[in-house]
Amino acid sequence: MKNIEVAELLNEIADYLEFADDTYRVRAYRKAALVIEGLSEDIGQVWKDGKLEELPGIGEGIAKKIDEFLKTGKLEYIDDLKKKTPVDMEGLGKIEGIGPKTILKLYRELKVKDVKGLEKAAKQGKIQKLEGLGPVAERNILKSIEFARKTKERVPLGFALGSAEEVATFLKKLKDVERVGIAGSTRRMKETIGDIDILATSKNPEKVIDFFAKMPNVADVLAKGATKSSIRLREGIQVDLRVLDDNIFGAALLYFTGNKEHNIILRRIAIEKGLKLSEYGLFSNKTNKVVAGRTEEEVYKKLGMDYIEPEMREDEGEIEMAQHHMLPKLIGYNDIKGDLQMHTKWSDGNNTIEEMAIAAKKLGHEYICITDHTGKLAIANALDEKRINEQRKEIDKVNKKLSGIRILQGVEVNIKDDGALDMPDKVLKELDIVVASIHSGFKNPKEKITKRMVKAMENKNVDIIAHPTGRLITKRESYDIDLDAVFDAAKKTGTIMEINSYPERMDLRDIHVRAAVKAGVKLVISTDAHNTDQLHFIKLGIGTARRGWAAKNDVINTRRLKEMMNLLKGR
Repeated sequence: MKNIEVAELLNEIADYLEFADDTYRVRAYRKAALVIEGLSEDIGQVWKDGKLEELPGIGEGIAKKIDEFLKTGKLEYIDDLKKKTPVDMEGLGKIEGIGPKTILKLYRELKVKDVKGLEKAAKQGKIQKLEGLGPVAERNILKSIEFARKTKERVPLGFALGSAEEVATFLKKLKDVERVGIAGSTRRMKETIGDIDILATSKNPEKVIDFFAKMPNVADVLAKGATKSSIRLREGIQVDLRVLDDNIFGAALLYFTGNKEHNIILRRIAIEKGLKLSEYGLFSNKTNKVVAGRTEEEVYKKLGMDYIEPEMREDEGEIEMAQHHMLPKLIGYNDIKGDLQMHTKWSDGNNTIEEMAIAAKKLGHEYICITDHTGKLAIANALDEKRINEQRKEIDKVNKKLSGIRILQGVEVNIKDDGALDMPDKVLKELDIVVASIHSGFKNPKEKITKRMVKAMENKNVDIIAHPTGRLITKRESYDIDLDAVFDAAKKTGTIMEINSYPERMDLRDIHVRAAVKAGVKLVISTDAHNTDQLHFIKLGIGTARRGWAAKNDVINTRRLKEMMNLLKGR
């Protein structure tokens, strides 16, 4: 799918236009990028069908640029913008807190053109002297530069998983291919990946390799052998393919899925049992014959343990539990019955309440909660008390119209600097669900951030804390917060902690999910969708929950509506 590639192109155009202070067109390109990023279908197919302009926010001008890019792989317009812009927008834009307007300010006043120049200016104390920035901003810029260096080679799972699944689906079309599997950190659902590993089985590997290297989305062929090949997709992700004999597929899938430490322990256990484990199978040391290899299950069984789910293969105690038949039964990818955070046209979403409900029903959801933004948060069209009441009427109307799905009314209320909420309790108590989150003051000290959140949780109307650490993967580190104290408060107050499935968030992350489960805190998996297509992000949240060893019972929205509602505060 070229969705990510096209969305990134439109956002890049918006960055250059913002640098040029072209506000109107910036909004148009940002909206178009958001729509395409969240599409569940391939933008390439929409383009082939001649339906680009039927997408919300895609007018004639943007459609023509997408058309040119998909036809040629290039866009003259972005090339012209780059030539006219005297700074490295791409590099500087990866530094948290440095947007196009700040880049323009730094260029005008300090002649900063790239990250190297930015770092030099910050170390010389020049940035703190600029109006609107100051010493704190300067220190944060230096921290962000270091963070960007550490994460520059990693790709968020949410942007890589679709590409991996597309490649696997494409390979399955070839009749010479018997089995295909995604391996590596992608299969473990790790939040970021370095590259994508694909395994396939075939009696004609060279034909599969040729087929793989000629896929439509291939930008470069990095290596090509008789049974192995590496390519780079147009969106910049590297994909490695290995073609194997079918009778060793399980052993190879196991070998290329588990992290290094997990695999080392498995090989040690094999040796203790007089066996030898490799990507080519599990062998007897005495006879050198294969004793297992066609499936992962038979390899684990021969090693004296239960099957370990891919998301758990991180050497975190899972092997010992598998040996003693004590592995938790993880939440399944089909266990979710409803989505409890999403946004509509009432605030900053792209679709109506009815459209979101119909799309959720198609995914098999039995209920959803509309949680548009409220109060004075600097987000377009945030709801006030009057508009909340008006929205309730529309929700009631749609509930009467649609069958098979129930729409709940909620809000995403902002936690203010002192821990108070930006909507009165008299309004919140009338809602079905209240989701609270921090959207400002990310650089506050740990004690203050923690107190803010705990105070919000002590409000009897707050049911859920959304994206509890505030991070944006590869873009912004989590704010400094004492999650042990937060989980203690959640347990005492009955507040639910969210696993936000949005690709850039995946927050809570896996290690925090495991800590929450251990503390006895209930979780909810929500998408934070801003359009109908983003509802499919739920898979990322489920993967994160599985990496955190969460069971079905740990997650409230695996329940039917009545039971789920009874788990909320004061029910």
